[in-house]
Order: sequence, then structure tokens, then C-alpha cells
Amino acid sequence: MGEGPRGTMSTSKVALVAGSTGLIGNLLINTLTEHDQYHQIKCLTRRPLDIQSQKIEEIRTDGDNLAELSDRLQADDIFCCLGTTIKKAGTKEAFRKVDFDYPLLLAKATRQQGASQYLLVSALGADPDSSVFYNRVKGEVERELYKVDFPSFHIFRPSLLLGERNNEKRFGEDVGKVFFKYFGFLVPKKYKAIDAIRVARAMVHMAKQQTKGNFIHESEELQKF
Repeated sequence: MGEGPRGTMSTSKVALVAGSTGLIGNLLINTLTEHDQYHQIKCLTRRPLDIQSQKIEEIRTDGDNLAELSDRLQADDIFCCLGTTIKKAGTKEAFRKVDFDYPLLLAKATRQQGASQYLLVSALGADPDSSVFYNRVKGEVERELYKVDFPSFHIFRPSLLLGERNNEKRFGEDVGKVFFKYFGFLVPKKYKAIDAIRVARAMVHMAKQQTKGNFIHESEELQKF
């Protein structure tokens, strides 16, 4: 029997997924619907989902109004799959808003509502002291999320993701996929491209363990799921 928001006891839990239409988020929702441990899945999304399930509740947001939605964000486990690219975002400032501001706003709002677990999709190489802007922002948001003090905080750092994105093409990913297809055997395990479904499965698996503390799961570990 799990402990629900604000300490109420429940036989199953509520999950909240941010980044619902992204590559990992979409697969994650499908995975969550298959588990009896979750009776409701709240999905933060800017557009309608293509997944049909009685468990799913869509919450429309562009990210800027998360604080205003706080009363609707009650959940046990928070799965944050938010992420973009500088090319798609347009500027470094816009990128930082999606990959730093929104995950932190979400964490603070949901922790206040009683959430006990926060599971973040970060990236291989995340480091707040990195000279690479992308890796630095990923590392900075990890560092700030520790301070929100969730009883259980999991960071997932996948390498290049494999899988079909909905209505989105990422040139760098496409080039990387071709490279790994033909030369992946030359790449050390920790850097190998990873199927997005493995990351989704790992997130659900770790959430179900309900272990207390802070955990980092590198890409090589995620390959086994």
C-alpha cells in the first residue's frame, strides 16, 4: 500500500508526466497505463495526446503557468521528461527556460502538493561546471533539484536516444543513429545510443521500488531495461 499526496494512504498511485508528447514521455505514458500500481496518469501537454486510456487526465500548459495549476498537480510520482534543443528553442535563453526553469518550477509546485518522488530525464555528460552549454544547463538543473528535497529523487542520464519522434526531426540525432547503426560496436558501452523505451521502462521500474534517497542512473545502466 503506497502513501499518496499529503500522507493519505492508497492502494495505487497517481503519476504526473511532464513532456508527454516527447519521445520518452510518450513511451512512458504507454508504459504507465499498463501498470496497476498507477490508477491515474496526469499528463502536462501543450497539445492533445494520441494515447487513449481512462487513466489519463490531460492538463494543458505551456509551462509558464505551472504555479497557477498547482492545485491540479497533486501526484505521488513526478516524471519530468522535459527537454528541447537550442535549435528548436531558438535561443539559449529559451532553451534554458524549458530545460531548467520548467523542471524546477514543476518540482517546487508538486513537492508543495505532497509528491514524494521526482524522476528526471537529464543527459549523459550533465555537469554544472561543463564548458558545453547544453551539459552545463542539465547539470545546473540537477543541482537545483537536489535542494527541493524530495524523499526520492532519480536522475536518468541517457546517451543519444533511438526512437521515432512525433512530428519532429532532429538532424543531429539522425546523423548519430546512422553512425551507431554501422559503427556502434566501436563505441564504449557508456556512450552507446539507447532505445528510448529502455529509459521509460527504467523510470517506471525505479519509481515502483519507492527507495529513499538521491540516485543517478547512467546510460550504461539503463541499457538493461
